[in-house]
Amino acid sequence: MDSHIGARPRIGAHVDQDDPLAHAAARDADVVQFFLGDPQGWKSPVTPATADALRASDVDVYVHAPYVINVATANNRIRIPSRKLLDAHLKAAAAIGAKGLIVHGGHVNAGDDPQTGYDNWRKVFERTECPIPVLIENTAGGGNAMARKLDRIARLWDAVTAGAPDPSVVGFCLDTCHFHAGGEELAGLVERVKAITGRIDLIHCNDSRDAFDSGADRHANLGSGQIDPELILEVCRTAGAPIVVETPFDGQADDIAYLRKHL
Repeated sequence: MDSHIGARPRIGAHVDQDDPLAHAAARDADVVQFFLGDPQGWKSPVTPATADALRASDVDVYVHAPYVINVATANNRIRIPSRKLLDAHLKAAAAIGAKGLIVHGGHVNAGDDPQTGYDNWRKVFERTECPIPVLIENTAGGGNAMARKLDRIARLWDAVTAGAPDPSVVGFCLDTCHFHAGGEELAGLVERVKAITGRIDLIHCNDSRDAFDSGADRHANLGSGQIDPELILEVCRTAGAPIVVETPFDGQADDIAYLRKHL
C-alpha cells in the first residue's frame, strides 16, 4: 500500500499510453494508469517507448488490462484467449515496473450458473504466475456480472483467495462511478468492501453521468456528475489507497487539484 488513512494519498490519472510521464507532468500527477495496446482488442501488449523512463521515474505506474478480457465466462472461445491475454499483460506490466494490473470482474452469460464464473476466476490464480498483483475492479452493469454487487464480490473473493498460492497477488480496485451505477451506496462503502476483501489497493475516483443503479458506465469529471462529491471524498479519505481519476482528459488536472485540496 502506498498510503494509509491520515496520510496524503498519491493521486494521478488514466492517461494516453504514448508518453505517460509527459501526461503525468501536465496534470501534476503522482500516479499514472494506461493501456498497453487497444483496450477493445485481442492483440498482444506493446511496451511503451518510454519504458526505461517509466521504470526510473518516481511516478507510480498501473496498467489497465483490455476490456475484452473475461476470464469468468463459460465460453471457451473467450475464456481461453482471455487467460492468455491476461498472462501477457501481467508480464508486460511487470516489465515496466507497474505496481498492479487492473482487470474487470467479467460476467457469465444469461442462464449460466454464476458459480461457473467464480470457479473460472479461481483457476486463473491456480494456473497463472502473477509477477505483480491482479487488481480486480468492480463493474457497473450486468445482472450476470461477477463484481457489480457486494454479495457477488464476496463470492468472487472466496474463490480467488482459495485459488491463489500467495494471497498478496489478489488485490481490489474500487471504482466510485461503477459502485454508484451498480447500485451500491458510497456512504460507508470502504468499510463494507474491506470486510469482504481485507484490502483496497487502488481507487478509481470518478463521478457518474448517470443515476444511481442505472448500470451505465459513463464517467464524469468530479462535481459535474450525479454523485454527491462528499461521498466520493469519503471513499478517498477512508480507503488508504492511491487514487486514479479516469475522467475526461480535459478536466483531469482540475480533478487532481480538487482532490489535493479536499483530502
